[in-house]
Amino acid sequence: MILCDVGNTSVDLFYAGKRTKLSAEDFDPATIYDTVYFASVNAVFNERVRDYTNWYNVRKFIDWDKYYPTMGIDRIMVCEAIDNGVIVDAGSAVTVDVMQNALYQGGFISLGLRAAREAYARVSPALDVSFNFEVDLAKMAKNTPDALTVGFLAPLICRIKELGKPIYLTGGDAVLLSRYLPEATVDEDLIFAGMKKLIEKGSKC
Repeated sequence: MILCDVGNTSVDLFYAGKRTKLSAEDFDPATIYDTVYFASVNAVFNERVRDYTNWYNVRKFIDWDKYYPTMGIDRIMVCEAIDNGVIVDAGSAVTVDVMQNALYQGGFISLGLRAAREAYARVSPALDVSFNFEVDLAKMAKNTPDALTVGFLAPLICRIKELGKPIYLTGGDAVLLSRYLPEATVDEDLIFAGMKKLIEKGSKC
């Protein structure tokens, strides 16, 4: 069985503990003959695999009463991986969601690190600088990179910590955020753990 996370631009395949990332535009689903379970936010890709009998959309296994209708399937998958805790998915956006006794409690969405830096740059050329991920968030900054980093990250990190639950970090910037959340568990494959758990649960129904 192959697990597949499909974004707007990429196809991320997970098999035997290894990941392979490919271009969504160039990827040909006909080249895979094994059973594939996929989670996708890409409507064009969904149409391409609709007639392939070995491709199964995990969306059909979701208990939508647990979530809200417009919630992204990628967020749902990482939530399905954790029964109790705060799940922080640090990608293009930073999503923060809370699970308790395997039930979704709610969450929020922040700009991703790159998107935040680009947003500052649009405000003024003087703010077109990189974040400093070595900065102490508890101190007042004395230069522009530190000021932007503290201004963006300090409220986000504080809000995550005050939720008072075990923290799980995933996504492309998970390691960066872990500098400020050293007690967190970093699992960059969390989406696939959620998919597998959901598939196993669905197969028993």
